[in-house]
Amino acid sequence: MTGRNPNTFVYKPIAIDLFCGAGGMSEGLLQAGFDIAFSSDISEQAGVTYVHRHEQLGIRQGVDTFFCRDDIKNLSGSFILEKIKSLPKYAELKDVHIAAVFGGPPCQGFSRNGERKGPDDPRNFLFREYVRVIREIMPDYVVMENVEGFTDTKLQGFVGLTGIQYFDEDSLAPRLLESELALAGYHVIPSKILDASDYGVPQARHRAIFLAYRDGLTPPVYPKPTYGPEKKVTVMEAIGDLIGEKCPCSLSEYAKASIAGRTPSAKTGKPIRSSHYKNTELSRLTEIVQERFSLYSQGQTTSELRKMIAKRGIDLTSVPHLVAYCSENLGITEQEVISLAREGSVDRAFLDTLLTKKNVRTRLRANKPSPTVVTIADDYVHPTENRTFSVRELARLQSFDDSFEFLGKRTTGGPRRRVEVPQYTQVGNAVPPLLAKAIALEILKAELQNKNG
Repeated sequence: MTGRNPNTFVYKPIAIDLFCGAGGMSEGLLQAGFDIAFSSDISEQAGVTYVHRHEQLGIRQGVDTFFCRDDIKNLSGSFILEKIKSLPKYAELKDVHIAAVFGGPPCQGFSRNGERKGPDDPRNFLFREYVRVIREIMPDYVVMENVEGFTDTKLQGFVGLTGIQYFDEDSLAPRLLESELALAGYHVIPSKILDASDYGVPQARHRAIFLAYRDGLTPPVYPKPTYGPEKKVTVMEAIGDLIGEKCPCSLSEYAKASIAGRTPSAKTGKPIRSSHYKNTELSRLTEIVQERFSLYSQGQTTSELRKMIAKRGIDLTSVPHLVAYCSENLGITEQEVISLAREGSVDRAFLDTLLTKKNVRTRLRANKPSPTVVTIADDYVHPTENRTFSVRELARLQSFDDSFEFLGKRTTGGPRRRVEVPQYTQVGNAVPPLLAKAIALEILKAELQNKNG
């Protein structure tokens, strides 16, 4: 038999999740009502987390779904479809129909943060492989997620799948995508920048979303915002119950939902409630680092703090360990450190010693959504405590259920960041599940309209 009871099997539209990472997009798809029959990512660490989560949900590897750890360049549409058809869950279906392919090709090559390496950056060509797989599978709908920088990236001389070469304005990544999919019989809806905070995510994460549909099918639409400016979930609403000194306010609806769970179990049809917090370990910070963090006001970046100190000065009498550190490294007395800081008579060397050379650090605002959750643990300072965030706290800011457990190393550094995908990176790279759900629901509506005539 098939490994399932055909009398209890309920067919749902089938989705494929490419570049799935730890599973943010997949969480949203499952919440919206899709089955995920195939998924893939190149990262071993992210894959371990992904498969473990599906096991938690009763989605069995090789029975209900197939996760493939591989480079997308090694995947073919025929391989993917054969893997799906071989799953016991779908053995009794005469035909396996793919409703949608979702994916977010790695975005570093398009990012406005950090160095762009231009059209020859191999990361920019992963979306070409994404389009290739789509053309080989021919799903009803296509969703691609990427950073805002994708919309204004030019890939001069890019060679498409049919040999067409693109130059000038035609080499803009969105135009390339539209042209390449049109050749396969798809209509691409003009891209839209969506803000995750408009859909219940406590994070102002802006992402470029592309929707496409096959000729003759119902066009999908972009989801309308469901959270207005005054109703957006704030950082403290998201993580207030996780801090050392408990939030004085009552448990927020968002926190309650995170604990109760949003993603349904394949076994029960109900979400998995978290019985205890996972991924809550905090980094051990020296007194010097804690005192350094205390200098930041909510919403203040290192760059802004440096300018403020140089213009107005700052009182360092409450940070004795940091003063002693500056005294030793600058070769002046502690009193001189305090006096120079109070007067604003500081040079770059003084500020580099006091605050380090890292200029991207920010203390988050408690009463606002977070900025984009990143992959480096010490980029953000907690709003009310002099520390960085736990993996669980950042997962809350991404809208993951508390029952979702991230596996592997918690963090890494140096050259290892190029090859390792620790927990912080898994969280930071993920598509926020609630944003994914909002998009997936619109795709599902269009797919159901096709089925219902």
